[in-house]
Amino acid sequence: MAYVNNNKLECLLFFLFASSYVLGDTFVCGRKIENMKNNVLVKRKGTIKTIEGEDGDIIDCVDIYQQPAFDHPLLKNHTIQMKPSSISGGVKMNSSQAELIQDWHKNGQCPKGTIPIRREQQDEHPHGRGVKWIPRRTQLNQSINNDNHNEFATVDIEGGTFYGGRAILNVWNPVVYSNGDFSLAQIWVTAGPDKEVNTVEAGWKVDYPDRKTRLFIFWTGDGYKSKGCYNLECPGFVQINHKFALGSPIKPVSRYSAQQFEIGITIYKRKRNWWLHVQDQILGYWPGSIFHYLASTATRIVWGGEVYNTNPNGHHTRTQMGSGHFGNEGYGKASYFRNIEYMDNYSGKFIYVQVRSLHAYATRPFCYNVEVANNTVGGFGTHFYFGGPGYSTLCAV
Repeated sequence: MAYVNNNKLECLLFFLFASSYVLGDTFVCGRKIENMKNNVLVKRKGTIKTIEGEDGDIIDCVDIYQQPAFDHPLLKNHTIQMKPSSISGGVKMNSSQAELIQDWHKNGQCPKGTIPIRREQQDEHPHGRGVKWIPRRTQLNQSINNDNHNEFATVDIEGGTFYGGRAILNVWNPVVYSNGDFSLAQIWVTAGPDKEVNTVEAGWKVDYPDRKTRLFIFWTGDGYKSKGCYNLECPGFVQINHKFALGSPIKPVSRYSAQQFEIGITIYKRKRNWWLHVQDQILGYWPGSIFHYLASTATRIVWGGEVYNTNPNGHHTRTQMGSGHFGNEGYGKASYFRNIEYMDNYSGKFIYVQVRSLHAYATRPFCYNVEVANNTVGGFGTHFYFGGPGYSTLCAV
């Protein structure tokens, strides 16, 4: 990096800043500052150790009691729960699927008593707030002609009292076409009217221009306006796991007509908190105190995919959803959710119940569609396929 500047004071200040950063951090791999220009350069409060992943991600191991959650005004005196009052368990995976691989583990581990926090890049989630909630199925005809850039291919259950939901989904790396686009697959657990909806969400996501498949969570307490964020970008989610870094890449990913790689996601209520499991690991929880409607139970659970369509060059984006193939192509070719269940309370006993009837919804079926499976695939339980390629002669606007 070259700097042409005759002002000695400015040069001195820059030198002091760079030196203090390099000497004061536990960043041990010697990467130069200019190679990290897209990352947040400031070490997080409470950092005990810093690890650089092979993919360039920087992970701060932060004292669990100094994590961002406790900057929330409602969590100032919050006592961390290290596990739910009774553990309902995450999705049980096959032995070959038991571990979710995050590359930063190759260069170190965060010690117990800390949590790994990835240094987010600036403007990494340009549509993190202000996005529109999923249109109701009764709004299907109107949604096609409005200015909503969010495209969905989902199934849901609603109108009941739900204490959580879970599923296993295969992981892909869809092509994300243009600046501002993203593609994701996730579970939404929600309550409240659309304009004030409370939601906790988890899944995998690919953004442009990063184009890596990353584990993520999201929450909002006011209909995606000002309360809420991705991962640990704002106070809210309390992480207790020292192995999983939210926002880090997921590897490996599925391949068309080849081996399918999966993750299991479980979100459920215990007392006032909404707990998150990935595979069979407890990651942490959203305290019920940061919500109004979700302080009680959920009234709607959604599983499926979403694409943000920037309408490049005046036509629908070419950004893929899922595998980039339509749901009717089925196993090994389309993206899927399987073993779809919700949590119910029978006389004080919490149990998982297989969803018997799924309501399918797609904003533009010629772009991305949903296929609820009628056939029985061994061990798949209730399941569906979804996705699509985006722009085509049938999916133009």
